[in-house]
Amino acid sequence: MAGADRVDVTDGTEPRYRVAELGPDEPAVLLAPRLAQFAAVARLEHVTRAAALLGVPQPTLSRAVARLEEELGVDLLARQGRTVRLTRAGRLLLASVERALAEVERGAEAARAEADPAAGRVAFGFLHTMGTDAVPALLRGFRAGHPQVRFQLVQDYVGAMLERLRAGELDLCLVAPLPDDPAFTARPLDEQRLHLVVPADHRLAGRRRIRLAEVAEEPFVGLEEGYGLRAITDGFCAQAGFVPRLAFEGEEAETLRGLVAAGLGVALLPPALVPRPGVVELEVTAPRTRRAIGLAWAAGRPLTPPVAAFRDFVLSRRGRLLQHD
Repeated sequence: MAGADRVDVTDGTEPRYRVAELGPDEPAVLLAPRLAQFAAVARLEHVTRAAALLGVPQPTLSRAVARLEEELGVDLLARQGRTVRLTRAGRLLLASVERALAEVERGAEAARAEADPAAGRVAFGFLHTMGTDAVPALLRGFRAGHPQVRFQLVQDYVGAMLERLRAGELDLCLVAPLPDDPAFTARPLDEQRLHLVVPADHRLAGRRRIRLAEVAEEPFVGLEEGYGLRAITDGFCAQAGFVPRLAFEGEEAETLRGLVAAGLGVALLPPALVPRPGVVELEVTAPRTRRAIGLAWAAGRPLTPPVAAFRDFVLSRRGRLLQHD
């Protein structure tokens, strides 16, 4: 394999290690199966004892080490009866082999820890608007029965979360709207009412209910393209017969509330947990402005025990995920 095909693995700042070349004639492929056997012989300096340690017949181990030397083209061991001594080449190889075996062991431990039913890790993505109350309540409820399970929490817009879910960076996502893509499995959990938020001095602020078409000529403030709530807002406005005129775009629902309070537009938003001065929230009677919230995961990808346990817990909260207004 050409050297140009090598891959450097980095942490974003500088290379950490170079990925080994793989192929039928590459050293990593040829040598890897025999490295642990060589390390055992080198540590004990005795083939018979090393064979007992590894649980293999002594002749099998002797042949394996001899084959390793043949493939490398150097003598690794100086044989003295039943004992052996490392040659200079053997010492050079052993130093790298011990590091490689230690890394394999650490990697195996990390993989097992990730899937540990009692203390494994769940990579969980969710909408920004779910992070204030719904997600903390879910985590509190789940941790009551699984106190050692670890979480990696990611807040992002739907499109970005689904891409990370597809790539295997996330295990589960709390999303709205639910993805219509065979790459994902999605289950509905709850519906959330969206209110029309207007400035406190707005001409409609004294009303309790309105039809969305009544603000067709108003400037809107909304989330940026790619956010689920933006797509949902555009869809409801289309049902009401107009295209919203976006005066400002943002990334956070509370920022949008602030823009509305400043008189810069109106917005369709989930109910505020705490009343926000300067705005009034109106119920929309037509169309029915509710968004479905659900849980999504990659279709066909096995879930580790902690991820499966958390998924089942979240699904058990169907209809009780949100505090309804």
